[in-house]
Amino acid sequence: MEIKAALFDFDGVVCDTESQYTVFWGEICREYHPEHPGLEIEIKGSTLEQIYDRWFSGALASVRESITERLDRFEAQMDYTCISGFEPFVSNLRQRGIMTAVVTSSNIPKMQSVYAKRPEFRQLFDAILTSEDFAKSKPDPDCYLRAAQRFGVSPSDCVVFEDSFNGLKSGRAAGMYVVGLATTNTADAIRNYCDEVIPDFKTHVRILKN
Repeated sequence: MEIKAALFDFDGVVCDTESQYTVFWGEICREYHPEHPGLEIEIKGSTLEQIYDRWFSGALASVRESITERLDRFEAQMDYTCISGFEPFVSNLRQRGIMTAVVTSSNIPKMQSVYAKRPEFRQLFDAILTSEDFAKSKPDPDCYLRAAQRFGVSPSDCVVFEDSFNGLKSGRAAGMYVVGLATTNTADAIRNYCDEVIPDFKTHVRILKN
């Protein structure tokens, strides 16, 4: 199998942000869903639209705008530290002629916050696809199929790096080789949703070892 493109989710894969989101959503969930302790853990890996549809509909739909504003402010001050080993890993891929892309459910305003904190970030990738580029959210394969189309390669020539259940399912549904990062969920929890599991990018990825 010759890999031509490596496609990375952002949160929990490129940058170590999931624990920060747990703090944010913990505050929101305790405020609006005190009857459901631990909801901030349950919604990990869900898009904002999915969270709103399930947990902030009906009478709570009126608070969505306020939550979005709070989230935008929170993301503007977040720390966007890369997962251990990521930067040398992606640099090595590009030196080998493998195209790289971020494929994230995050929106453009969120990514603008990333660029403000990490001006060099965009130089690590050949493309960055955000939620505005997709018709359907993960676990639908649309986002990864569009990334393959962007590069003009077959899905079977792509490797996906994901940490969430929805993201892993998306990569699998796209017909791509899927590497699960045990950064958000345990290795045992995600093992059945991917082709191999790694703790971080200091660990060799089997399909890219040679």
